[in-house]
Amino acid sequence: MSNEELRAAADTVLSRLVGDTTGRTKLREDQWRAIEALVADHRRALVVQRTGWGKSAVYFVATALLRQRGSGPTVIVSPLLALMRNQVEAAERAGIRARTINSANTEEWDAVQAEVAAGEVDVLLVSPERLNNPDFRDQVLPKLAAATGMLVVDEAHCISDWGHDFRPDYRRLRTMLADLPPGVPVLATTATANARVTADVAEQLGTGEGAAEALVLRGPLDRESLSLAVLRLPDAAHRLGWLADHLDELPGSGIIYTLTVAAAEEVTVFLRRRGHVVASYTGKTENADRLQAEEDLLANRVKALVATSALGMGFDKPDLGFVVHLGSPSSPIAYYQQVGRAGRGVEHAEVLLLPGREDEAIWKYFASLAFPSEEQVRRTLDVLAAADRPVSLPALEPRVDLRRSRLETMLKVLDVDGAVHRVRGGWTATGQPWTYDAERYAWVARQREAEQQAMREYAATTGCRMEFLRRQLDDEQAAPCGRCDNCAGPRFTTDVSEASLDASRGELGRPGAELEPRRMWPTGMPAVGIDLKGRIPAGEQAAPGRALGRLSDIGWGNRLRPLLAPQAPDCPIPDDVAQAVVTVLADWAKGPGGWASGAADAPDRPVGVVTMASRARPELIRTLGEHIATVGRMPLLGTVAYRDPEADTHVPRTNSAQRLKALDGALTVAPALAEALTGAGGPVLLVDDLSDTGWTLAVAARLLRRAGAPGVFPLVLAVQG
Repeated sequence: MSNEELRAAADTVLSRLVGDTTGRTKLREDQWRAIEALVADHRRALVVQRTGWGKSAVYFVATALLRQRGSGPTVIVSPLLALMRNQVEAAERAGIRARTINSANTEEWDAVQAEVAAGEVDVLLVSPERLNNPDFRDQVLPKLAAATGMLVVDEAHCISDWGHDFRPDYRRLRTMLADLPPGVPVLATTATANARVTADVAEQLGTGEGAAEALVLRGPLDRESLSLAVLRLPDAAHRLGWLADHLDELPGSGIIYTLTVAAAEEVTVFLRRRGHVVASYTGKTENADRLQAEEDLLANRVKALVATSALGMGFDKPDLGFVVHLGSPSSPIAYYQQVGRAGRGVEHAEVLLLPGREDEAIWKYFASLAFPSEEQVRRTLDVLAAADRPVSLPALEPRVDLRRSRLETMLKVLDVDGAVHRVRGGWTATGQPWTYDAERYAWVARQREAEQQAMREYAATTGCRMEFLRRQLDDEQAAPCGRCDNCAGPRFTTDVSEASLDASRGELGRPGAELEPRRMWPTGMPAVGIDLKGRIPAGEQAAPGRALGRLSDIGWGNRLRPLLAPQAPDCPIPDDVAQAVVTVLADWAKGPGGWASGAADAPDRPVGVVTMASRARPELIRTLGEHIATVGRMPLLGTVAYRDPEADTHVPRTNSAQRLKALDGALTVAPALAEALTGAGGPVLLVDDLSDTGWTLAVAARLLRRAGAPGVFPLVLAVQG
């Protein structure tokens, strides 16, 4: 088949894909170049093009043409289930039979694999997490690599740890690329890759015997439909009030992004109370609720989804009319990707950034989750090397000073580097030499800092905002857009009505967050000499508690973060905070499950106050306890103290097992406090400043209950997260 005939066949497939019965739809020249490279030349190609350019059309058209020539099925590695659903629907419109393998359809895996083996599947979509599953990696992946007609890596910037959204599961693709038979075409696509990430991905695509240098097709990244703007408002109350007043002015339906789960939940509740139809979408949203929220937005049954970055790559709604960020992402590349959800199929979409003073603290927290130190990595390797069997993540936690999610990410990187291997039952050390690339990790950290500075500059620039973002992605064709607030003038005022401002202040000023007690000991404690396992006995547990707020809140979180920051000076409890704590206590007492609720099973009223010892903030906690005791007309019974007052009581923010290990034997209830507990004859309030993992409160409550307290109600100023 000549190239002219091949292009005509490609245009025919494209017409079916978009539902054009006239046959007038034609591939653009750059789309054809990619398809020609894949189908005619069997090359490896990286396509870096703006959102909405038509990258999926390239791999669907190429798939149809390759299948006509007898090639095996196309395997698409794609990061989100939302994207998979959209792609399956698009494939069916073009007559392409597509199936998926992911964590949500495990019961279908055998049937899907049988269909692939029988040649009944044209496209197999695989989530990247499958690549690190031992059974899939060892049994399914080799067969897929041998039978694949084309490999597609969607959102390919995830391969590169230089990128803003590096995912270690993607690193397994290096192995699959190397194992592909010669001549199997590979397509990598992304809309968000600067020059460094582009070069890194292109280099990785060249992996494999006989693989030629990858073809890179990079286009301009302007989005003609997007009108960018930044609105600076005095505080969180003004930002929420602005949304309540102006949300209906924004075109169509859209997305309101927040930086944290707590903020998403706060905003959703407030906007609903102000009469707006919105839904929350976060990493904590149940899968069924996520699906419903996506469907409601696609059908315009909601004005907006209030979402974290959990709604990012993969959600495809061509007529999405706006994207608002309540808080600034830490990377201009991540920001460009998220705003790219809007305006794909409409002439005009609004993009608004409402930065907040809490943004920097949130950036700092996420930056703390970077690749662990060499000491922590070596410790993990030593534990695995000394084990005579695979070690699971829960069993590793008591031995390694890392939280589970960070520990798992590190192990995935080490797996690809060959230092460890994931098998049934956990992880094993390979014994292969491994070098800690401190220079690279430090450079990546500096890149993150540079990205944060770029976002500060984006919010402050008086130049074209789209041009700024395009230059951050190394777009050589970047030029003023003529549409943003700096080019064309502001389209929205910063006015907020008194009614909305009063309502938002009331919402954000409403104190109180539930504090769930620990009910199970961490797994693996006996292995480190601590005989605690299983369920914490009911008679040794704390009761459900309360916090004034979450540090990730945009309401009380903004007030509490400076007060509880590591460098903040110790001080007496501020009046506004003390008054809010009293409000929390009053609401707690009268609310469901409260001792003044009147319920038949209501617990007894607390009869005394106990404080936690603190080196960092003893004055704050002491005066907080005294205030609660005075207002509640209860005695201040004493303090749960550290057994060795001179010992270093600081325990780093880490996993549950490590925290409990550090606390084992460290706390004590003095005889005078034990006597006071017995004499009080009722439950007590246990007062502290901050709850992070929850284990300090759990251990202290256990000691108090063993010393005679019939119940312990934890009360803290803030809960982390």
